[in-house]
Amino acid sequence: MLIDRAVIFVRSGKGGDGCVSLRREKYVPKGGPDGGDGGRGGDVVIAGDRGLSTLVLLTQRPHRRAGHGQPGMGRSKHGADGDDCIVPVPLGTLVFDRDTGDLLADITEVGQRFVAAAGGRGGFGNEHFKSATNQTPREATPGEPAVDRELRLELKLIADVGLIGMPNAGKSTWLRAVSRANPKVASYPFTTITPHLGIAELPAASGGERRLVIADIPGLIEGAAGGAGLGHDFLRHVERTRVLLHVLDVQPDDGSDPVKNYEVVRRELFEHSVELAEKPEVVLFNKVDLVPAGERAELVRRLSGRLGLGTDDAAVLTSGATGEGVRDALEAAWRELGHADAPGWRNATQ
Repeated sequence: MLIDRAVIFVRSGKGGDGCVSLRREKYVPKGGPDGGDGGRGGDVVIAGDRGLSTLVLLTQRPHRRAGHGQPGMGRSKHGADGDDCIVPVPLGTLVFDRDTGDLLADITEVGQRFVAAAGGRGGFGNEHFKSATNQTPREATPGEPAVDRELRLELKLIADVGLIGMPNAGKSTWLRAVSRANPKVASYPFTTITPHLGIAELPAASGGERRLVIADIPGLIEGAAGGAGLGHDFLRHVERTRVLLHVLDVQPDDGSDPVKNYEVVRRELFEHSVELAEKPEVVLFNKVDLVPAGERAELVRRLSGRLGLGTDDAAVLTSGATGEGVRDALEAAWRELGHADAPGWRNATQ
């Protein structure tokens, strides 16, 4: 299951205290102060990690602490700095301050780092306080205290392609047909209640391979943009996809109108975000294996006309159950991504 939210508690390291020390050596009268500075406290750093796809590790270990700086010592020795605490998160993670709700960081790149809690500075040793009027200062400053922070993390999937549609449109079956993903499939709505990721591979003319990261977004219902059916959560994941594959059941079991189902999903996308509704879209006339071969052309002609699809619009007849049209749908999605310069491109040697 995809864990896409977590609350964590972070604490930076305390700065080490400065040292009060006076130099005491043979033949060196009035040696003066030689107290070193305290070390810096460690930072808590949130870093993007391509190898992660869920926030589950943070729910299991929600408390993260950096190391404290060590106190200064005599002979002008500075204390050691505290160790940083690195918190790896999946790409697409949003970091919020739980108290204020402010967005602090949007982790989208490998190695991107955000200092969630900065370590305290080390205190000054007494050698800093020597002056013409005070040759043997006996004062030092303490290190800065640790910083405690409560953070809310939310994961927005980053995928090339998002599968959208009404519940029970056949998205999960379709994803299983094209990728290594294994989402639960059943003949009732809302089987998918969390997004699934799959990788589809296409051969390339150069001898390499093309890969598409595909997200199966849970079915959208009317009112999703207003929060119905966990709509806000589901639409949040669609925002990070680049191309939409709109899976349309051509013969719904509940007798609903495929065109009206399409319009419901499109309306929810638009009400959530105009930018979301304007993403490139490929319409998949799914479950065509249930339609007699002699009736398919007329069915598609009728649906295309009612949907207002022209010859330049991307629409594919497909079936997740039989694999029919799957390759054509992936090629259509790839064309929308912009061919080999799309983020999903991988050479055979990579």
